[in-house]
Amino acid sequence: MESSTPEFQAHGTHIGAVVYFSSASENTARFIARCQLDAQGINVYRIPLRMNEPPLAIREPYVLIVPTYGGGNMKKAVPPQVKRFLNDPANRVWIRGVIASGNTNFGEAYCAAGDLISAKCHVPYLYKFELMGTQEDMHAVQHGIVTFFADLAAGKVDVPGMKEAQQRTQERLKTHAAA
Repeated sequence: MESSTPEFQAHGTHIGAVVYFSSASENTARFIARCQLDAQGINVYRIPLRMNEPPLAIREPYVLIVPTYGGGNMKKAVPPQVKRFLNDPANRVWIRGVIASGNTNFGEAYCAAGDLISAKCHVPYLYKFELMGTQEDMHAVQHGIVTFFADLAAGKVDVPGMKEAQQRTQERLKTHAAA
């Protein structure tokens, strides 16, 4: 399956991708729009809200940005749409890190979706912020993602499965070049 088209296409030198999910409240979508990651060389993809929409297919390294659901119930912290996306091994192999939003009213389950995804996918939990985030959160995420992808490219971050994913990418490139 080919990669989906980004919601926001990277400008200039492409350095990586962000995949995000936003509910009908659009809190995460507004946060992503304020970050202007495409201007930083980041492709931005959105996981569909409705289950009857075509699934998202990612074929490049990405950081996942996800809200926390469940009102404090850890079993419901990861949105079902995100579970569906990550249950596709072709998508999961490209995850390199996770950022989560949440509501401090959830107590110990604040931003728990990030904890769960980090542990399940064996990737670093890079940042957490409340609801739509502050201006400070936006700058931290924008700078942090750019730095994270630069560190990945320089081999300063060891993400399980990264070498295998890079090898598969090279094999696919060779196959396409030969066709």
